[in-house]
Amino acid sequence: MTDNAFYVINEKVKMDKKDIYEHLAKIYLDASSKKKKRNKSYPKLFQNLFIVSIFVAVGLTTTLFTSLARRQTLNSETALVLQNGPAKINFNFDPAKKEIYSINLNRLNINHSRALAFSARNMYPKDKIALRIEFSNAFKEKSEIYLQNIPSKWKDFRVDLTEFKNINDWSEITTLAFSVEEWNASNKKGLVYIDNVRLLK
Repeated sequence: MTDNAFYVINEKVKMDKKDIYEHLAKIYLDASSKKKKRNKSYPKLFQNLFIVSIFVAVGLTTTLFTSLARRQTLNSETALVLQNGPAKINFNFDPAKKEIYSINLNRLNINHSRALAFSARNMYPKDKIALRIEFSNAFKEKSEIYLQNIPSKWKDFRVDLTEFKNINDWSEITTLAFSVEEWNASNKKGLVYIDNVRLLK
């Protein structure tokens, strides 16, 4: 092999090594660049996670306070349930003139109660119905009130016992009656539901 040939081969090897070094350097630089990009994305990811965690914490706190408020409201008002479950007044004023749903209270002492509460619903939205509510006691005292325009969706009603002005003695209440009368209904047929009847103390 001549000196010229050896020189050419040696230069080729040097060139190959140079290419290899450049290739390795490029790979290293690319890897470093990607790593930096990933590192830059981490703070943004942590920031997003932090914001999401704040929203979750606020939501849980709001739910907790709402639940506690509801419990405090329920606990602050003791109720004696007289009837739980829908009862219906299915009236047909031909020939009847009144349809009654009555609860036997068996001489119940309700001196410490303040109000009567219940839910009611008129199944026929076009009908205008007034609901009569009457208490009776063992001393032959009776007193009634009327609630006008019972709605077609469930509504909770509350009536202070002071509204029943003809009852002087609440120590022996015999009956609580809900009724629909012919002259207080726009149609002769209809259906009213009563539910969750209770006395509030």
